[in-house]
Amino acid sequence: MQAQQGSSFPNSVKPEEIARFGALARSWWDKSGPMRPLHMMNPVRSAWITKRIAARFGGCSGIRLLDIGCGAGLLSESLAKAGCNVLGLDASAQAIAAAQAHAEGQNLPLTYQAGSAEELGPQKFQVITALEVIEHVADPAAFIATLAEKLEPGGLLFLSTLNRTARSYVTAKLGAEYLLRLLPVGTHDWKHFVTPAELAGLCRASHLRMTDIAGLSFSPFTGSFRISRDTGVNYIALAAQASR
Repeated sequence: MQAQQGSSFPNSVKPEEIARFGALARSWWDKSGPMRPLHMMNPVRSAWITKRIAARFGGCSGIRLLDIGCGAGLLSESLAKAGCNVLGLDASAQAIAAAQAHAEGQNLPLTYQAGSAEELGPQKFQVITALEVIEHVADPAAFIATLAEKLEPGGLLFLSTLNRTARSYVTAKLGAEYLLRLLPVGTHDWKHFVTPAELAGLCRASHLRMTDIAGLSFSPFTGSFRISRDTGVNYIALAAQASR
């Protein structure tokens, strides 16, 4: 399943977003490059995720996991190194090529595929991760519904995004893109940021229940992220299948 020019991704990443992130594929693994914030967040987020996978399933070894919007594979590799059997999926063929090149020779339980969630077929997974994706999709409700359909009974869905607050506009949009140049200008559209209440509502509409949420706070003094109770800018959430 290869992402081809002119492909339609009706409920997933918009074509202009695919092009924007695909253009960054060659520099994705450069820790000082345009994806520097993701490199800084990745250890904290992957630890938060693996802790909850282990609590639910008794460990990470062999867990069938789908990483939607995997880009060049930062999170996918971390979760594979923790023992999960990971399928990394991204609509950008350029990003997938970069992911495959970086993983080559590491002998990880990890495969990559270019395409959208809707094109994935009947496969189901014990765990799905979609980090920093929902703010870039054309239809968030349909996107969450698609992910819910691909969860096995008792499965876990991990989501992270940016809260739509005045502070996130100042820090994540103006600060990160225009002042500190941590991200390329145009990476985010503040209007498409998702509040925790909105995300919980989207999950409920797809028979999922948000069971855990945490803030991802950046310290300019240490240049690193940490888990916190402050969800005013970046946050990560866990949703599980609700009783019907």
